[in-house]
Amino acid sequence: MPGVTLRSDLTLFDVTNLAVGAIIGADIYVASSFGAQYLGPASLVVWVVAGAITVVLALCFSQCAAMLPRVGGPYAYAKEAWGSYAGFTVGWSLWLAEWISLAVFPVAFTRYLMFFYPNLGWIPQTIVKVVFVLFLAISNIVGVRAAGKTNDILTIIKLTPLVFFVGAGLIYMVANPFQTVSNFSPFFPHGTDNFGKAMVLIFWAYAGFEISTIPADEIRDPSKTIPKAIALGITIVTIFYLTTNFVLFGVRPWNQLASDTAPLASATTAMLSSNATLMVIGGAIVGVGALFSVAGSDESGMIGTSRLAYALAADGLFPRIFAKVHKRFNTPYLAILVQAVTALLASIIGNLSTLIESSVFFMAVAYLATSASVFPLKQHMKPKYHIQGGPIVPILGIILSIFLISQCTMTQIATGIILLVAGIPIYIKYSPKREMTEIKEAFLSRDSVLKRAYRQEGRFLAHALRHLKRTEKLVEEN
Repeated sequence: MPGVTLRSDLTLFDVTNLAVGAIIGADIYVASSFGAQYLGPASLVVWVVAGAITVVLALCFSQCAAMLPRVGGPYAYAKEAWGSYAGFTVGWSLWLAEWISLAVFPVAFTRYLMFFYPNLGWIPQTIVKVVFVLFLAISNIVGVRAAGKTNDILTIIKLTPLVFFVGAGLIYMVANPFQTVSNFSPFFPHGTDNFGKAMVLIFWAYAGFEISTIPADEIRDPSKTIPKAIALGITIVTIFYLTTNFVLFGVRPWNQLASDTAPLASATTAMLSSNATLMVIGGAIVGVGALFSVAGSDESGMIGTSRLAYALAADGLFPRIFAKVHKRFNTPYLAILVQAVTALLASIIGNLSTLIESSVFFMAVAYLATSASVFPLKQHMKPKYHIQGGPIVPILGIILSIFLISQCTMTQIATGIILLVAGIPIYIKYSPKREMTEIKEAFLSRDSVLKRAYRQEGRFLAHALRHLKRTEKLVEEN
């Protein structure tokens, strides 16, 4: 993309758009039934608490981004704070989290497809997963531009069913007040024993907030803008999630939602059941929208995960093949192939909740490291950096990260530790190698960062607002 530039004075409006767009995706289609399963209507409380936790963790990211405006996120922060091995461990953990997330989406896609074809057996389901992953892998290998176009289409399509669902649901609830009230009773059908488990699964829907802490030198007055944008953006997301789930529980009994594999589509057909034509059309709109949304999220995730592996390889901390670029398409095709094949295998043998919980475990490790990095990074700053909100924010970030880890099962924690330890031989083998200087400089150069940020920004849900703003500015200038 020669000649592409991005303003170096991103405003509160811009960064808030980044935060909102980076978070909202396919997760809302997936996580809602877990809340119903473990807490019933009371899971609405978890959506609020998860949003509050996300604000704290995102503020820790914003502190690190302001002090160390460098590509790499948690990996870069930990490396600067405690050295190469710490950086590798955090980068390895983040890669595992994102890799496992890639395995979530073929499972979610198949579950929503079964809304239309409920009798799919194991073999047809596996074929669907293979085709799903193969299509996205090829689109990524062919090139970011092609992948970007695919994702732009998927992003536009996935907005419509969510707006339709909320609008139709609110009308239904107003027209059926007694049934709506009945659906929320009892509010705590299972008590609060499963609060932590529901928290882990629902928190996954908020993942992605890190993108709002892009290099601080691209943001106007970052020490003030980023925290405000994070708080505002995550508040918007939380309200959106709450509204969607409020409607979901209002139109469908929680005990039925708990067993739904496609909760939003099932709720749509239920509230439109009085009219057969509307029921079919509404179910199709939400069900097909969910399929496109899941595909779009996996598309973005595949791009990001391959680039993280590329960055680690460029630092000499990952096998060199992950930085091998296709001669024709100029993409890290081997990294894409490796992650696609392994994620496909994980999606075939793993179930949805286990994959999500495992991903959150590794995310929480990266969040813990980032929160703890605030203090040593502050010591390295000359002049000294003033932590916005004082030390309470990173301390809370550390506590909340540990809380998320503690809510995973002992089996998942043990498996996670084993996988983290499995990274040690990789570090030992590759850390003595020299950095691939040319690759690293090309990847981390300002021009390259701007190009990637521009491409990424163009895929967010809120990007239309920003483009409208740019258009208005051009009109005024002319």
